[in-house]
Parts: sequence; C-alpha cells; structure tokens
Amino acid sequence: MLNFDFSLAFKENLGTGVTYEEILERSEVASEALKKVIDAKPGFIRILETKEYLEEVKNLTSWFANFENVVVLGIGGSALGNIALHNSLKPLNWNLTDFDRKGKARVFVVDNVDPEFVNAVLSKIDLPRTLFNVISKSGTTAEAMANYLVVRGFLDKAGLSPAEHLLFTTDPEKGVLRTIARKEGIKTLTIPEDVGGRFSILTPVGLASAFAEGINIDALYIGARHGLERYKNRKASENPLILNALLHLEAINSGKNISVMMPYSNRLYSLADWYRQLWAESLGKRFDRDGREVFTGQTPVKALGAVDQHSQVQLYNEGPKDKIITFLKLENFSTDYEIPALHNDIEALSYLGGKKLSTLLNSEQYGTALALAKNGVPNLTVTFPELNEENVGEFILYYELLTATMGELLHINPYDQPGVELGKKITYGLMGRKSYEDFLKEYSGDNWRLKL
Repeated sequence: MLNFDFSLAFKENLGTGVTYEEILERSEVASEALKKVIDAKPGFIRILETKEYLEEVKNLTSWFANFENVVVLGIGGSALGNIALHNSLKPLNWNLTDFDRKGKARVFVVDNVDPEFVNAVLSKIDLPRTLFNVISKSGTTAEAMANYLVVRGFLDKAGLSPAEHLLFTTDPEKGVLRTIARKEGIKTLTIPEDVGGRFSILTPVGLASAFAEGINIDALYIGARHGLERYKNRKASENPLILNALLHLEAINSGKNISVMMPYSNRLYSLADWYRQLWAESLGKRFDRDGREVFTGQTPVKALGAVDQHSQVQLYNEGPKDKIITFLKLENFSTDYEIPALHNDIEALSYLGGKKLSTLLNSEQYGTALALAKNGVPNLTVTFPELNEENVGEFILYYELLTATMGELLHINPYDQPGVELGKKITYGLMGRKSYEDFLKEYSGDNWRLKL
C-alpha cells in the first residue's frame, strides 16, 4: 500500500500558503467531484470490474512463449504505459543479452520515428524470434503506422509471415488495423472504446508486453482495485486523493502552474513520464465545459533524484515560486550496497563508510524536501514500501482518478485532446495525405518563413 506525507505542503511548515484546516474546510467540493467521477464509471474504472482484458491477454500465453523479443510500436498513451510498467517492474538490465530472463521476453518500445532510434532497436533483435505489437486505436496514427510499414517491409524481405510476427492492439470493431487483421489473419487485442490512450495502461495496451516479460498482470489489477476502494473515502482527512486534489487546485489558483514529479529511484522515473502525459493532455484546456475560454492546466515536469539536485533544485529553491513538487520514494530496494569504510582519515569521506547507498539516496530526498519547504515551496512525498505489481497498480489508479477529479474541479473535460489535432492535420498535409492540403495554405506565405 502506498504511503503519503503532506507535512511539507501546508503553511504550518512552509510559513506560507494554505493551512491544513483551511484545506479541510474546502474538502466538500473535492469530495463531490471525486464522487461524480466514480459514479460516472469512466472506462479506466469500468475495466477493473471485469477479467475480460486480463483473459484476452493470457489467452496468448503459448504464442508469446515463441518469442525472445516483444517490440511495441506506438506513441503517447500507446507507449508510455508500456515503458512505465517495464522499467518499474523489471530489473534495469532486463534487456541485456547476457541476462537470464528464464524464458520471458525482452521488451522494447519504439515510440518515435527518429530513424536512428528505430535502427537502434531493429539492428539488435533476432527478427525470427521477435513479435511486433502495433498499437493504435484508429490504425491511422502516423508514427505507429509508419513504423509498422517499416517492420512489415523487414518481415517481407526476410520471408517471414506477418501473421506469425504481428499483433494488432486496436479498436474492437473498426479501423485500419482491424480491417488488415481480418483480411490477413493477424491476431488482435482490444483497446476498449471507453478508454482513451493515456488512461489505457491497464488495458491490453499495457498488459500484453508486461505479461510477455513476466509481470503479474492479475496483481496489477489487485492493486488498482484496492486503490479504488481506498480512495472512495469521502473524508478528506483520511483520503490522500482528496487532499492532493485540493493542494493542486490551490496551487493553480495561486499561480503555481508547474507540477514537478521527482522520483528518487531510476525504476520509478518512467512513471513520471507517464504522469506527464496524463496531467498535461487531460488538464491543459482552452475551453471549459460551458465553452468559455479559460486556458487552464498545469505544466508537468519530471526530475530524477538525486541527479537533478545538481541541475534543477537550485531553480526550485530560489527561482519563481510557481511550483508544487511531488517526490516518489522507494523504501526498500531490491538490491543495495554498503559503502566501504575507506579513507577514514578524511572527514569528508569517512562519514559515508558503513552506510548503504539507499540510505544516502533517501536522506537526499528528505533533505531536499526540507530545503524546499524552508524556501516556501510546497511538496509532498508518495512512498512505495517496495516496487511490486500491487503498489504500481495502486499508483496508476490513484493518478488516473486524481486527474479525472481535477477535471471536475476545473470544470473541463479531462478525456479529450483537441489541441493535438491541428498539428496532426498539418503533418498529413506535409506528407501528401489526400484531403489535408488546405491545412497548409495558411502557413505557406513568405510571412511565415524566417530562416537565418
């Protein structure tokens, strides 16, 4: 079970901002917003009530066993969840060729069309021993489909059957990938119609690669379901989700428009990447639900402890007071090192001897949190007692539910992303897709060209 520490987020310890009692006095509005989200039963909650998607993935168990590698071709919500599960729940050296994986697959995620990046993956895998999971709800996502076509060309050139090496994760009924799959006998998994990409980590979008590399997907659901029951509590003093929602709403209303997530664990770092898309794309909106221009949202930033103590924390402590910071802390690491007691005659080194690396890392986290509080920067800490499927599942549900609740508090739709569409349409025009030529006209004049 996750633990939450809000001690350094209130005026009592900051000397500025909002007090704990003031937050409790406002809690009814957040409690009602949370209830509204849960009662509406959005897709990311609905899926927890069924084993349908777990079973759909597990039905491919014997097929997955044929492959040494699973390569995910997707972008955004079709990729970040896979990366977060892979990095948080498998050893950081999992994909190294000399690592004993006990028959479980290596997982690579190709989430960009940078040709050097694509080559870096394709050049180090054994094609006959590789499954490519193409993830796109519509089957028209330019990046995922371009990489699919590249891979398809590789398979054709090698004389390998697409049906034996491709898996399509897509809309249950319609779309380009569904059409190709039916025509060519390619296996498919379902992206539920009521689950958007950034909320899809606990659907087959994220579950398939996780299962193939030996992650316990049933335990992910157990953790998420436990979290849902825990965070249904309407009493703010007992519910860390309500407190967090109110703190972030207060931050936005007081000009703190940057939300930093700073894990003190390399394995937790990709969860901050997943959070960035969830928070930015869900809450960054021009219009509210009444059609009024509000230009609301909060810019999510990721930082890694202790690395970014030496690159970003100076700004956080002494720069603009426009941030609220969430630390992710790991209490028990899967491995640890005791620092040898050497150079005992040098005071600047001797104090380290006999201590563990994990003790140093977590001391740096707490020291940074206290220093930020001393400088009036509100921060809170989410602690993982250990990194396992139950705790990661709870974390995922917590932030999905928190994001949706923030959408209610801000009176915006957290499930759409209209601001992404224009760039896509201009790209289609640049690439010569029919019916998208007009999106280039406004930007084709000399006034738009300033090249030095």
